[in-house]
Amino acid sequence: MKLRHNQAKTIGRRELFQSVGMGLGSVALGSLLGRESAARTIAPHRAATAKSVIFLHMVGAPSQLDLFSHKPMLRKYDGQKLPDHLWEGLRLAFIREQPNLMGSPFKFHKFGQSGLELSELLPNLGSVADELTMIQSLHTEQFNHAPAQLFMQTGFARFGRPCIGSWASYGLGSENEDLPAFVVMNTGLIAGAGNSLWGSGFLPTVHQGVEFRSKGDPVLFLSNPTGVDADRRGRIVDGINRLNQIQLADVGDPEIATRIDQYELAFRMQTSVPELMDTAQETAATHELYGTKPGKPSFANNCLLARRLVERGVRFVQLYDQGWDTHGSVQAGVARKAKQVDRPIAALIKDLKQRGLLDQTLVVFASEFGRTPMLQGTSGPAAGRDHHKDAFTVWMAGGGAKPATVVGETDDIGFNIVKQPVHVNDFHATLLHLLGIDHKDLTYRHQGRDFRLTDIAGKVVDAAIA
Repeated sequence: MKLRHNQAKTIGRRELFQSVGMGLGSVALGSLLGRESAARTIAPHRAATAKSVIFLHMVGAPSQLDLFSHKPMLRKYDGQKLPDHLWEGLRLAFIREQPNLMGSPFKFHKFGQSGLELSELLPNLGSVADELTMIQSLHTEQFNHAPAQLFMQTGFARFGRPCIGSWASYGLGSENEDLPAFVVMNTGLIAGAGNSLWGSGFLPTVHQGVEFRSKGDPVLFLSNPTGVDADRRGRIVDGINRLNQIQLADVGDPEIATRIDQYELAFRMQTSVPELMDTAQETAATHELYGTKPGKPSFANNCLLARRLVERGVRFVQLYDQGWDTHGSVQAGVARKAKQVDRPIAALIKDLKQRGLLDQTLVVFASEFGRTPMLQGTSGPAAGRDHHKDAFTVWMAGGGAKPATVVGETDDIGFNIVKQPVHVNDFHATLLHLLGIDHKDLTYRHQGRDFRLTDIAGKVVDAAIA
């Protein structure tokens, strides 16, 4: 059975005016029932192991060779030319002349009972090594940032497609009517592909990600204007939605139904969001675990907020962390960024587990592509690594992923995949599978054909599933 929602249901004028006379409460109830009904049309092909996803996208691409993929032979051949057979026909973003190989300057250690090898830069992540499902063989088709970011999030390298969070919202709905199904938080500058990374594309816009900000109103225009109290705001929303219901009955445009839904949600969020964002109510031990300070924006604070969001039933939380683009000074850059994220990511996994939430929450660490085993620029401290699309690392934890597992393998220098290649489409199929959805059945008809996140490709990575 295709998991395709019907278009928004239009209502007759008699029904309309009966409901309008009952005010905002009936409009909200009708919208709530409509959303619940839509969610019930989904027929999962398996019992979902993950109810929520926290997707950590490291913008700019961390060097897997300095963090996750231990290559002693690459260190042995450090400074030697890339072999001719690998250089021939190779297309890179910035390297134009046959480069030298560059081994990692960092030591790797085995962690946990599984003996998973991680960089010395990730001691805290090492403490939860046995929770991780490491995919060492991911590959993509894009070698520039914005197209690769779009491909990682939407399965397509150009603008206009829904992102994975929007597909999850569309397929499964929300478990909290006072918060969006899909929330986005950014650390640093917005990624090159912009807010299309959390856009709904051709899906109804109710499924787009809602950006929570670290300064000012957590959501734009959430606070009432000066002189407008909650009662007056409620009457305004009531009046606007009456007009929107009339228009909806007239033309049946699903975007009008979305507009009604968003007005109602924004009204409810005036109460729910401030409480959510107030991390001062967390214990001192929790703040020590994450390395956070109440009210101080940081990636660590966003990790803590991500736990609070899934705890309240938000379906998909997307955290973007800028600053991983190391075309120069890769050694210093990776060390600096690893120090910022290592503690809070490990804390997130530990916190979810001790609260009994890890089994139902899938934590994903990914980026748009990886980094080359060859140096870019001059050798020494200024050396960088170029973009590498053919072999990089992502990992998952919780939510039905198989713990203490390594999937795939690259060659001795980390250049090519030699075992269990995993395409981005396969990765997406696997994430949806853990949410209980067959990626081939989650479709939306647009411009005359059925679209899906994985388009006409994708297969579930069984080795990554518990």
